[in-house]
Amino acid sequence: MTLKVMAEGFSHAGVPVFMADVKGDITGMCAAGKDSEDMQKRIEKLGIEGYSFEGCPVRIWDMLGGEGLPVRITISDMGPTLLARLLGLTEVQSGVLDIVFRIADDKQLLLIDLKDLRAMLNYVAENAKEYETTYGKVSSQSVGAILRSLISVEDEGGDVVFGEPDLDLAGWFQCAPDGRGYVNILNAAKLIQSPQIYAMFLLWMLSELFDTLPEEGDLEKPKFVFFFDEAHLLFNDMPGELLEKIVQVVKLIRSKGVGVYFITQSPSDIPDEVLAQLSNRIQHGLRAYTPAEQKAVRAAAQSFRENPAFKSEEVILELGTGEALVSFLNADGQPEIVERAKILPPQCLMAAAPVDALKAALDAQSDLMKKYGEAEDRESAFEKLAEQAEKDEEAEKLAAERAQLEQEKAELERERAKEVERAAKKAKREAEREERARQKRQEQMMKGIGKFAGQIFGTFGREATRQITRNLFRGRRR
Repeated sequence: MTLKVMAEGFSHAGVPVFMADVKGDITGMCAAGKDSEDMQKRIEKLGIEGYSFEGCPVRIWDMLGGEGLPVRITISDMGPTLLARLLGLTEVQSGVLDIVFRIADDKQLLLIDLKDLRAMLNYVAENAKEYETTYGKVSSQSVGAILRSLISVEDEGGDVVFGEPDLDLAGWFQCAPDGRGYVNILNAAKLIQSPQIYAMFLLWMLSELFDTLPEEGDLEKPKFVFFFDEAHLLFNDMPGELLEKIVQVVKLIRSKGVGVYFITQSPSDIPDEVLAQLSNRIQHGLRAYTPAEQKAVRAAAQSFRENPAFKSEEVILELGTGEALVSFLNADGQPEIVERAKILPPQCLMAAAPVDALKAALDAQSDLMKKYGEAEDRESAFEKLAEQAEKDEEAEKLAAERAQLEQEKAELERERAKEVERAAKKAKREAEREERARQKRQEQMMKGIGKFAGQIFGTFGREATRQITRNLFRGRRR
C-alpha cells in the first residue's frame, strides 16, 4: 500500500516512476480503487478532503515474453562485470569473460544475445594461443564453465531477455498528456523466480541511468524515481568491486535528478555502505520472535534520528496496518526526527488490475509495442564468426584441393621421369644389342670371306684376302 501511495504522489507531481510488480498486485495502479464502508471510515478518520478514486497512467513491461512491452538488453550493454555476477563466475572465469569482451570490441563484433556470446567464447577458445601474448591466458576449462553457466541462464529465460530492440530508458522519463508521470511497472511475478536475472537487470538499469544522464544539480523535483523491490536480492553474495560501484551510483545519482528507494523487510538486508546513502526512510511494523529478529528491530530503530517522545524500538513492534515510522530530509538536507505516521489509502485499486482494465492499459501502449514488440536479429558476432568459419573452411578446402593437385602433379612428373629413364635404358639396351649384332655379322663376314678366299687362292690367296679385307674395313671406318 505504501509503495502505491508514494508512486501515486510522484505521478501526480509529474514525476515518472519505475517499480517492479513482484507479487502481482501493482498492476492495480491502472484502475480506480473501490469504495467501501471501511475505506470511508479511514478517509474520515484521516481527515482527507476531496478524496477520489482514480488510476494512474501506467506502462506495463515484461522481460519473459508475457503480457506487457518486451524488455530486452544486449550482452554488450550488460557488460562483463554484471554478467559475471549473473553467471556466478569465479574470479578467474570473470577474467576470461573480460578478455572475451575485449577481443569482441577490438574485432568490432557485436555481442547482442546469448548465441553471440557463445560463439565468441568458442572462437576465443579455438584461437587461445594466438591471443595469449596480447590478452592473457584463456583456459578451455574456464570457457567450458562459462558455457555451462549460460545454459542455466538460458533455461531461466535469458534467451528472451538478451536481444534487440533493446530498452531505451529515455522512454521511461515521459509524462502522460494530462501531465502526470507514467508509472512504469515491470511484471516480475515470474521473473522473481529467476532472482539473479531480476537483480542484474535492476542493477544494470541503475548503472545505465547513472552513466547516461547529465548532471542536473539540485532540482525542485526529481526527473525519475526508481523503486527497488525485494532489494535484498541485489546484495546477496555481491562482490566487493560491484558493491563499491553501487555505492558510488547511489551516492551520486541524486545529482542527476533520480530518486532511488530500496524496499525490503529489514534495513539489515541492505549493506551499511548503501544504507548510509539513503536519507528518506519509512519503516513498517516488525515482529521479533527470535534473537535475529530482535537484532533486526534494533538495527531498524537505530537507523532513525531519535524522537524524545517515544522509543523507536518499541513503536516498531506496535505498528499496525497503515502505520509506519517515517523520517525525511528537511529543506536544509538534514534528516528530521522520526515520527509515527498514518499512511494514506491509495486512490488506485489495492489488488491486481481486473482483466478489462489491464487490457485497456496494454492497448494504450500500442505505439511502444510497434517499437519493442518484434525481436530483431541483425548481423552480430554469431553471424560474422559463422561467416568467417565458413570462409576458413572453404579456404582449407581449397588449400587441400591445391595440395592434392600439387601432389598429383608431382606424382605425374615422377612417372614421366621414370618413363624417360625407362626409355633411355631401353634405347641403350637396343644400341648395345645392335652393336653386338653388328660385330657378330662382321666376324661372320670375315670368316666367310676368308673361307672363300682360301678355297680359291690357297694359302697365298688367304693371306692376301685377309689384307684386302682389313683394308676394306679400315676404309669403311674412315
